[in-house]
Amino acid sequence: MVSQIIELLKNEIPLEQECVVLAEDTVNGLVLVDIINGFCTVGAGNLAPRESNRQISEMINESARLARLFCEKNLPVMAFLDSHHPNKPEDPYPPHCIAGTDESNLVPALRWLENETNVTLRRKECFDGYIGSTEEDGSNVFVDWVKKNKIRTLLVVGICTDICVLDFVCSTMSAKNRGFLKPLENVVVYSHGCATFDVPLEVARNTKGALAHPQEFLHHMGLYMAKERGAKIANEVSFGAVEKV
Repeated sequence: MVSQIIELLKNEIPLEQECVVLAEDTVNGLVLVDIINGFCTVGAGNLAPRESNRQISEMINESARLARLFCEKNLPVMAFLDSHHPNKPEDPYPPHCIAGTDESNLVPALRWLENETNVTLRRKECFDGYIGSTEEDGSNVFVDWVKKNKIRTLLVVGICTDICVLDFVCSTMSAKNRGFLKPLENVVVYSHGCATFDVPLEVARNTKGALAHPQEFLHHMGLYMAKERGAKIANEVSFGAVEKV
């Protein structure tokens, strides 16, 4: 019954996706959002999956594949890692991804990124990686990274589609539209490289403070709202020559 309702809602707000070709003759950047143990590795923390999850596993595999490709091409990669101080809660969620614990580290399939010279790791203590990149002096690590590398197309993957990924995309699109991220032209969200978590209604009703969070529907909605903000949503991503119109 629940799956039927979700499919009905998805049919009412259809999401058109596209095949995106990343031009070889320009600079493309890859952003990985929170692909860390505390959100992805079974049993790793309060917000980690309790059992193996198909959507999360696919997200990790696709993100690792793209990261390898970007590193082989020596293209810029930035990875956001959720890292919280133990005495600073992030409502409405329980303590998670505490700085200095393995929860806040990249999943095993991506730990190799720590040794790559083209990769920038940014620990953040808020949902939004754009805001989380702001330093005390007002400078912004992400903005500087885009400008320094002259990134024209940004490819975004990670977790959670409807929370940290969406928040980052919304801020990035607003900043791009205001001219703060020149020469950035395009933001692409790769659907198979994103995932969110699953909390069925019956579980939420029996868990104090929990909110129902149907995975498939909210993954769909996260992508839909990112597209509403102006991002491209891709179900296939490749490198190649782009035809001039």
